[in-house]
Amino acid sequence: MKEPYIEGLATHDDPESCGCIPQGSGRSVDRGTRGLGIEPRNQSYRGADGVTLTGRRDEQAQQRESLLDPARSETPCTRGSSLHRNWEILGSPAEDGTAGRIGKAESRNPVMHDARKSDGPEVPRKSPNKGGSPSAEGMEGRGPTKGNADQRTTCRTQRRGSVSSELERVREVARKDRKARFTALFHHVTLARLRSCYVALSHKAAAGVDGVTWVQYGERLEENLQDLHARLHRGAYRAQPSRRVFIPKPDGKKRPLGIAVLEDKIVQRAVVEVMNAIYEVDFLGFSYGFRPGRSAHMALDALSVGISRRTVNFVFDADIRDFYGTIDHEWMMKFVEHRIADRRVLRLIQKWLTAGILQEGSWTETTEGVPQGATISCLLANIYLHYVFDQWTQQWRKRHARGQVIVARYADDVALGFQHEQEAQRYWSELAERLTRFGLALHPNKTRLLRFGAYAAKQRKSRGEGKPESFDFLGFTHICGKDRAGRFQLRRRTVTKRQRAKLREVKEELSRRRHHPIPEQGAWLGSVVRGYAAYYAVPLNWRQVDAFRREVNRYWYRALRRRSQRTRLNWARMQKLIRRWIPLVRITHPWPEARFFARTRGKSPVR
Repeated sequence: MKEPYIEGLATHDDPESCGCIPQGSGRSVDRGTRGLGIEPRNQSYRGADGVTLTGRRDEQAQQRESLLDPARSETPCTRGSSLHRNWEILGSPAEDGTAGRIGKAESRNPVMHDARKSDGPEVPRKSPNKGGSPSAEGMEGRGPTKGNADQRTTCRTQRRGSVSSELERVREVARKDRKARFTALFHHVTLARLRSCYVALSHKAAAGVDGVTWVQYGERLEENLQDLHARLHRGAYRAQPSRRVFIPKPDGKKRPLGIAVLEDKIVQRAVVEVMNAIYEVDFLGFSYGFRPGRSAHMALDALSVGISRRTVNFVFDADIRDFYGTIDHEWMMKFVEHRIADRRVLRLIQKWLTAGILQEGSWTETTEGVPQGATISCLLANIYLHYVFDQWTQQWRKRHARGQVIVARYADDVALGFQHEQEAQRYWSELAERLTRFGLALHPNKTRLLRFGAYAAKQRKSRGEGKPESFDFLGFTHICGKDRAGRFQLRRRTVTKRQRAKLREVKEELSRRRHHPIPEQGAWLGSVVRGYAAYYAVPLNWRQVDAFRREVNRYWYRALRRRSQRTRLNWARMQKLIRRWIPLVRITHPWPEARFFARTRGKSPVR
């Protein structure tokens, strides 16, 4: 299963820059062109990975499982059937030479130890209530299950897509061998996977440069998916440029987004599902951004527990400047090639990176960066930071840190806690040098080191300074506070700039919807308040969320009164509309410690 290491494919002068992967450690896994992969089902191959390449378990293992199966017959030497398995065994010959039954019905001692025939059906026959033939009420017993009844498939839920048995094997090999390189992954992009990816897309997603929406593509769904699948596997698929749009940021600036066409979204989502089977094994525990089964609140919980339970005296709040727009394509492909050697998958990624941007009718070539907003961009960004930041930070913490260090990263937003100031200063300078080598840089205005933690107030008071500083992370302002007993308590408040920006957006939208029917306005405002509370309604932040609700009510009241100069709407009538459409604010999130320890079962806050 080994593949000779190809010089120049992912070889660097500095092995640390790519996660300390030594030369010559490449290993071909899955069905490659240089040998057999893990696809053959009827042969057993035990290579260096220790993976048994068999489609069915050997007979001895099946016999051992049959003895442990509580659903099977307890009679010795009886190879009976269970509810999940079937063993095909010939029956004992009868006296006339034909295949007969095991024993006779009228015999008190039927042949129970004959190892050539399986048990009868699990459900006995039920005689019809009415005589005669045929009978409408007749029921047959269910015979032994034919085929491979013991094969298991991964069920599908709303949070996680169904993972085929092939991807489960890919994930198992990736878990056992962290240096394995997969040479055949593209065949996992099947027609069924493309169909499920289309269904998972948002129905109201913006169209790309071709103007095709989700509804329009679904009018001839099977025909379009079959054509897309055929073009993918014969190499005729071409990535189209992304449409450039800008959205406002909380600081008043504009954030550029790249909207891909619908077919690119489908293919990217399918490729991400396949690649996640490998990289979800590699990614470290303190990486939370855009990963299946993880969310921003998990990163917030980990940071909160780390600051509260560990000895943290300083917080390093880091932000990478224009991260998505400055990713180096050459380094990006080298990082991907550490684990993926399938040329078809690599060519697809290269096509998406160089597809370009279409803005106001003019096409612009992209020589660096990935379009922010594309499905594949989130995974590529995590891969890039996994080698540039995560592995290096983990190694630095083990080699150089003498005090305690906690890490929480969500995409390009990073927060670290240090026990000693000198180590924090050293980490800051070395991280800046590290990022410069890969074309990245820290934001000079958003990156800072501040004294924070349980002892920050006492230390700043002894130094003649004021209250401890606060920092923003994932929409929350983190503040050093105290509980009723006078002990340290980390308080989280909604970032003021973001709350003002959201209220300004609601006010502008209300002016456009002013003359819409009141039920339509109420339903929309109710969804806005519910969505806002779903994220920001954390413990100790009730006042800010309730203030947002009160401002929304006030804006709505003003908008309705301006519909007419002869309005009869007063505050008493407005209260009825508010109770009808605007939900009350309640805390929807548990305390960080309770949710974090329930999820990690008491493990380290920064795994």
